[in-house]
Amino acid sequence: MDTAGKLADNVTDSEPGPETSLLHYPHEGSTSKTPTDSFHFAYIIYFTLGVGFLLPWNSFITAVDYFSYLYPSTAVDRIFAVVYMLVGLVCLLVIVIFYAHKSLASFRINLGLLLFVIALLVVPVLDLVYVKGQVGLYAGFDITSGALALSGLADALMQGGLIGVAGEMPERYMQAVVAGTAGSGVLVSLLRIFTKAVYPQDPDGLRKSANLYFAVGIVVMVICAVFFNVAHRLPVIKYHEERKNEELLRENKKKGSITGTVWRKTLWQIVKSVKSHGFGIVLLYVVTLSIFPGYITEDVHSELLKDWYPVLLIAAYNVFDLVGKCMTAVFMLEDEKIAVGGCIARLLFYPLFWGCLHGPMFLRTEIPVAILTSLLGLTNGYLTSVLMILAPKSVPLQHSETAGIVIVLFLIIGLASGSVLAWFWVI
Repeated sequence: MDTAGKLADNVTDSEPGPETSLLHYPHEGSTSKTPTDSFHFAYIIYFTLGVGFLLPWNSFITAVDYFSYLYPSTAVDRIFAVVYMLVGLVCLLVIVIFYAHKSLASFRINLGLLLFVIALLVVPVLDLVYVKGQVGLYAGFDITSGALALSGLADALMQGGLIGVAGEMPERYMQAVVAGTAGSGVLVSLLRIFTKAVYPQDPDGLRKSANLYFAVGIVVMVICAVFFNVAHRLPVIKYHEERKNEELLRENKKKGSITGTVWRKTLWQIVKSVKSHGFGIVLLYVVTLSIFPGYITEDVHSELLKDWYPVLLIAAYNVFDLVGKCMTAVFMLEDEKIAVGGCIARLLFYPLFWGCLHGPMFLRTEIPVAILTSLLGLTNGYLTSVLMILAPKSVPLQHSETAGIVIVLFLIIGLASGSVLAWFWVI
């Protein structure tokens, strides 16, 4: 989708200041009629790809009960979060600084899908030939952590490339990708409910559940690979690729590669263009992940629902996260300042959830907790979708892919920060 030497020469020719170097060029640059998305196939492809790049992480973290059984002296969930987020953040920084302007997004996405399949294969193969359900074989944990790190690299490659590509398309395709990420959570929640209902909650049942999560993940990765590699043949996607190429040709007055210095100046100006969106995304996920899932799985309890309570609350969060990310297809908030204000307003969830533990008795029952958890998911989903859609549209079309990668960088910073805060902050 992007190649070396195809950035606007309004940067390379005269090196103007920030006000002029990223003048907003309309994204609707072509006068030809846009082809229709027959049977919404392109939308379905982007939704499925959104499901795909989060499913490996969800598979690892949903199987944490099994890993905790195998490696009882290890804080599995915390180590997993640090390994995945840290590897993803570092790799994405390297990609955006050194490679985003001179590598094809399609190559990065396909490489990410391949690495995902390899990482997902490691756990069931390791279980079959080495671990075999035995407790305390900590070399197996090291290998599993290595597979998770490989998934973090794959996530940086695929998510950065996919969000970047979707940023060059009309809003509905970014909405499809973002909704797909929520669809991944819903899929895993349904699998968790299924395995809890069907398999006994003993070591053998946990082992079967974990293998099912990874098997489903591998199947979805293969489907994503097929979908992505047929997508460019669809008329609607070809049309938008040609639009971008036309825009690049209009802006390119010089041929040849862009120097690292010029690229860093361009990148910095792109960052400044999306910084308010990025701030909202970071704050959004700091609030969400400092409450969910730790508060849901460790702090609240129900005499009525017992160990089903956290499972159902997590499912409720994921369903409403999906609803929120689909709402932008019906009503799209166009002002990022209002969206960022909504992210700040979500700080109210802290005292509200605190009240569910330490407040009046009527707040300590299942219904208030379920309502707050659903609202946490709904607001997270809607505001994420709004900011992810608006960010790539705030720069010229030829920079939309890079803006998409930058906003993913903010997203991972928010995820990592929220995960770390969840360690130290207790409601």
